[in-house]
Amino acid sequence: MAEDSDRFMRRIERAPVGLVFVIAPWNYPYLTACNTIVPALIAGNAVLHKAASQTLLVGERWQDAFDGLLPEGVFQNVVLDHEGTERLIRNRSFGFVNFTGSVKGGAAIERAAAGTFTSLGLELGGKDPGYVMEDADLDWAVDVLMDGAMYNAGQCCCGIERIYVHRSLYDSFVDRAKAWVSSLRLGNPLDPATTLGPMANLRFAREVRAQIAEAVAAGATPLIAREAFPQDDGGTYLAPQILVNVDHSMRVMKEETFGPVVGIMPVDSDEEALALMNDSPYGLTASLWTQDPERAMALARRIETGTVFLNRADYLDPALCWTGCKDTGRGAALSVLGFHAVTRPRSYHFRKVKA
Repeated sequence: MAEDSDRFMRRIERAPVGLVFVIAPWNYPYLTACNTIVPALIAGNAVLHKAASQTLLVGERWQDAFDGLLPEGVFQNVVLDHEGTERLIRNRSFGFVNFTGSVKGGAAIERAAAGTFTSLGLELGGKDPGYVMEDADLDWAVDVLMDGAMYNAGQCCCGIERIYVHRSLYDSFVDRAKAWVSSLRLGNPLDPATTLGPMANLRFAREVRAQIAEAVAAGATPLIAREAFPQDDGGTYLAPQILVNVDHSMRVMKEETFGPVVGIMPVDSDEEALALMNDSPYGLTASLWTQDPERAMALARRIETGTVFLNRADYLDPALCWTGCKDTGRGAALSVLGFHAVTRPRSYHFRKVKA
């Protein structure tokens, strides 16, 4: 409210954009879609939901949940191929399109939306770094960063894919990280004893194996013997891996891996770590480890990323904006900015006329 006086009422409200199109990913098909579906409905929009081809039943579950709860047509689940999806976007069918997926997919959506003035929210690739400074709580850093690297078989948008450790802690960090990963149990995800499940698709597992093999051929040292994980069947069941003696000439340190492998490099200063963290086409999250919040903040403001964590990693806070930069995409989810993404501003300037 800018003014509410005897003469004028001046205010800004948020209005729904109309129809919101949610193109959900396969790795967290409920939770990621929920970040847009819920605020879109709260704002008064209708929602069209498209599940990934690997998770089509999720779309049906969403539809079942809303049938009878919402007026007919307010939420609709659809099954579409890429061509059909792009055709709807080109036809200006939507007020907002949210997509979580690959950089290639995001680029295709941007091309389809070109000239339509449709608002887009795109969360694409990631290569999230962790930086462990010399005063870090080492045990806590190892536990959280390795969990961030291996959780869900590494198939997390904000998973840790590369770690930079101050040289004074490097050897100790690597030894403890190796022990942490070696304690994992690869197996059937329905078995309560399993702590590491399979990759979601054979082609994903092949890409991870290819990046590991290329790095080893270029001089990287693998710390986890495949024999330690006999469940590795050469298919979707993939042994976890830690790579040392890595550098940024290797794809495993530059391109998105999206699997249970992490490269670890020693650094001698914040400046060196900053240069390496920013040496990436992506910018989703970064994780800093130090007991000095002021030092962390000074560094955080220079990292090219959407979110910076201190002494934690791989976490979504609904009160904070979820966003990225560079090839990670654009737009905002969660927080008040996520609500703004599925609404538009509308101003009222009323002059009150009195007799």
